[in-house]
Order: sequence, then C-alpha cells, then structure tokens
Amino acid sequence: MKRFQVTVAILAASMLAFQGCSITQLTIGATSGIIKGAFEAMNRETDLELASQAIPSDLKLLDGLILEAPKDKSLLLLGAEGYTSYALGFVEDSSAPRASLFYLRARNYGLRILFKNKDFKDHFKGDVADFQKALNKFGKDDVPAVFWTANAWGNYINLNRDNVDALSDLPKAEAMMRFVLKYDPAYFYGGAHLFFGTILGSLPAMFGGDTTKSREHFEKAIQISDGKFMMTYYYYAKTYAVMTQNKTLFESLLSKVIDQPANLLPQQNLANEIAKEKARALLSDESDYF
Repeated sequence: MKRFQVTVAILAASMLAFQGCSITQLTIGATSGIIKGAFEAMNRETDLELASQAIPSDLKLLDGLILEAPKDKSLLLLGAEGYTSYALGFVEDSSAPRASLFYLRARNYGLRILFKNKDFKDHFKGDVADFQKALNKFGKDDVPAVFWTANAWGNYINLNRDNVDALSDLPKAEAMMRFVLKYDPAYFYGGAHLFFGTILGSLPAMFGGDTTKSREHFEKAIQISDGKFMMTYYYYAKTYAVMTQNKTLFESLLSKVIDQPANLLPQQNLANEIAKEKARALLSDESDYF
C-alpha cells in the first residue's frame, strides 16, 4: 500500500511539473505571437518619436521571453531583426559604441539559430573555406536567420572598420549574404543586394570596392522593391554617389527619399521614415562630401 502511495505521489508530482512546463510554454507561445504582432504594428508606424520610445520595452520583453525559451527559433529571429533595426534606426547616428553592442546582440541571437547545425557551429571560427562549406549545409528555409545574422554582423563591422579583428570577419558576413542571393535574392526587399551595393560602393578599389558592381546591386534592389524601400536610395547616395563623386545623383536620390509619399510601403513605414530623416541629415552635410 505504501509503495502504491509513493507511486501515486511521484506520478502526481510529475503531472504537476508537466502541467507547469506546458503552462509556461503556452504562455510563451501566446506572448510571442503578441510580440510579433507588436513588431509588425511598429513597422507600420510613421511617428519616429513614438517608435523610439516604444521599441526598447518591446525588445526587453523579447529578451525575457528568450531567457525562458532560449531555443525558440521565432523569438531568436525576432531578436536578431529587432535589435538590428533598432540600432540602425535610432542608435547608430548618435552612439556607435552602443549600436555596436546591439548589433552584436542581434548577431548572437541569429547565431543561436544557426548553431543548431552542428557542422556550422564547429566551423564558425575556422577559415573562410571551411566556413563556406558548413554554410552550404543550409537551405532556403534558413534564409531569414542567415540574412539577419549577416546583416547585424555587417553593420557591426561597418561601424568598427578600424578594428582589425572585426574587419577580418567581413568575408564571412559576405559569404552569408551570397548564400541569401543564391536562395532568395528578393528576401527583405533585396536586402542582400543592398548589402553588397553598400559594401562595394564604400570601399576603395584597392580594398575590394567596385563601383560598377555596387550600382548593379543597388539597381537590382530598387527593382525588387518596385522602388518603394527608401533605405536603398539612402545608401545608394551615401556610398556609390559619394565614392564616384556624382553630386547630381547624390541629390536626386536623397530628394526622392525626402519627397516620398505617405504609406508608400505601409509594412515598412517606419524604415522609410527613418530613411527620410537620415536623408535630410546627409543632404545638409553635402559640402562634407563634395
């Protein structure tokens, strides 16, 4: 009888533990859906001040959810995208060190998804050839994680070009973006083309820059978004137009961003408004570049 009572007690405890785990998982699942909706709503926001005040609390809530569910792919992907976007839109221009920390946090969230592939994790710190071989083990379904990881990493490198260790990682970030070009070149409004247009248009030829290829990538990105994603025009002006000293193109591209109509791309209203603010600032500093 005592043995039976002990067995029942163990089963009861196990059921309670299971129920507790299920309740936690259900809560996280429901909350992650709300967070995803909040991010989508924020992307449609046109008021930059409202967005800048609201996003940090959403990101910290997301951090908390990830602590409770550290292997949840959807949460990690939101973390990679969220911190990258926040750093680019609201931090980079005022504090490069803070933006760098956020870019690394975004990259590391993305890597936690990609490291589920043991071969990639094992070769991540190896040479570029081994890194590329491991990257080839991924497929089209992995494009979002690869893209946002590389995007965050590339932005971090761009802010730390005087850091030899950071700059030495650029070939790996480029390899990841070539992966995106291979499997889904249209992903995030041609984001991989925007990446290469910016990189190739901002580096001197002796360091791998290529203005001809840069322009080709920018034009492809514009074509993919039907000319509605304004960040492409902004970086086109900031890199290619400045590198080629094409003042007329510089002014034309930035004017296009500034003069964009409202709700041109509703699901990216916030990004387009950020691009507009950045374009005004860049245009006001025109004499520094020409």
